[in-house]
Amino acid sequence: MVLKTFGWSFGVTALGLVAAVLYGGWEAFGIVAILSILEISLSFDNAVVNAGVLQKMNAFWQKIFLTIGVLIAVFGMRLVFPVVIVAISAKIGPIEAVDLALNEKDHYQELVTDAHPAIAAFGGMFLLMIFLDFVFEERDIKWLGWLERPLAKLGKIDMLSVCIALIVLLVSAMTFATQAHQHGGTHVDKAATVMLAGIAGLITYLIVGGLSSYFENKLEEEEEREHEAEEEAKKSGKKKPAILLAGQAAFFMFLYLEVLDASFSFDGVIGAFAVTNDIVLMALGLGIGAMYVRSLTVYLVRQGTLDDYVYLEHGAHYAIGALAVILMISIRYEVPEVVTGLIGVALIGWSFWSSVRRNRAIAKGGADPAEVSSGV
Repeated sequence: MVLKTFGWSFGVTALGLVAAVLYGGWEAFGIVAILSILEISLSFDNAVVNAGVLQKMNAFWQKIFLTIGVLIAVFGMRLVFPVVIVAISAKIGPIEAVDLALNEKDHYQELVTDAHPAIAAFGGMFLLMIFLDFVFEERDIKWLGWLERPLAKLGKIDMLSVCIALIVLLVSAMTFATQAHQHGGTHVDKAATVMLAGIAGLITYLIVGGLSSYFENKLEEEEEREHEAEEEAKKSGKKKPAILLAGQAAFFMFLYLEVLDASFSFDGVIGAFAVTNDIVLMALGLGIGAMYVRSLTVYLVRQGTLDDYVYLEHGAHYAIGALAVILMISIRYEVPEVVTGLIGVALIGWSFWSSVRRNRAIAKGGADPAEVSSGV
């Protein structure tokens, strides 16, 4: 099972490390290995959240996620995305941007760093909306009941998550503008950039997430109708084909997963510059890490881990919330990547341990699963 799920990841790791040695010797080997570990540690919460979505998709779309999805994640986000950032921010063509990345690495790194506020605002808003919609939703299983119960009640207010996200964005933009004013106004235009990028992230979430939820709900309604028809009579009339509907639902969930992965990859791509400004080594290291995140996602689905450890999804979403806040803070202040990684790992580790305690309590005393929480 492990070899079947992680086989491609092992293969890509071997090829990537060999390519690193051929490209830059053993020093490049070490850099690629470090970047791979960095990407995995920063994106473990991504795998848990992805698994929650992927388990609703059939085997065909899971394979699409591991093939086409990997190409998008590895080549799109880890290789093409940094080049596109530089091309847009520096107002140059993509070929010139590639030339900068390969031949003027220090200048290339400066341009990417200059574009960080827009990247952070876009990704921060997208991830913040995921977190807010999760905590404002009423759910049977609660991890931190003392916090989640009142938040679920507040969630009954229409558009509350959008309002909060816009307030956070406004405060972030105003904070950045204040900083610009204190430094002589050299970055005044960045405040507007932060606002526009943040709104773009919010709109992207609303469109992609809305379409995904719409088709998912239609799929569930169709399944309920088919089940009722089967109960009433063995031979019902003609039914609306469920395959096409499932395909639509799966497609938009796949699209949602890709945008989600893109948002998660922002911190990894930016953080990679703390290790190297060589775009080839970055693509190799982050690409290897992305493969493991993909394989881990499928492994969690096939093993039913989220069903056995019910608080993992909660911990991952709290890690998403923490990452969103960190991204918005990083518009003005530098946040070490180790802090981002440790917060995510700590929250997921805590939720895993809470799940283990819950399972033990149920097994020992036959407690009602809905009543067993983290104990906090």
